Amino acid sequence: MTTVGYGNEAPGAATASNDSAMARAFAGVAARFRTLGLDRQEVAALRRRYPGDWIRPGDALAHAEACVALRADEHGELVELLLAHRADDSKETFWLASTIATACLGENHLWQDMGLEAREELSWLLSRHFTSLYEKNVKNMKWKKFFYKELCRQAQVVSCKAPSCGVCADYAACFGAE
Repeated sequence: MTTVGYGNEAPGAATASNDSAMARAFAGVAARFRTLGLDRQEVAALRRRYPGDWIRPGDALAHAEACVALRADEHGELVELLLAHRADDSKETFWLASTIATACLGENHLWQDMGLEAREELSWLLSRHFTSLYEKNVKNMKWKKFFYKELCRQAQVVSCKAPSCGVCADYAACFGAE
């Protein structure tokens, strides 16, 4: 799989693009789900790194327990999958793994549930922060479908789909011939 176009800027610009995409992802998931799946300490650290009013101190965002309503076991498995393929041990990558896992529990395409501009922006974040997982998606499957397929493969389940796929308007496009 080739690296997508995001980040092909001049030296130093890739960091700015990454920060911008990360901030959009955090804000998008926070707005939609009211949680990033992080505990209070992690939310406080994230607020220091990405300041703004998109996370308020008293918000439900600070409660990882909020993921209970969002299928906590599934969230944990998705975080584990992502972290098993992380490109570095940075806090940002850890936060992004939890944020992506939270967004996977939504009903739209993953990039939409993350508040990103396009699927390519999500692909770019994955290529930078979860490189080996990104490279495993050789058929360029939709990311949510790919993650769940990987979880099913690990559990040795033959037939598998993401839990919100059945209600998606693009079901036929994702589950047609690949």
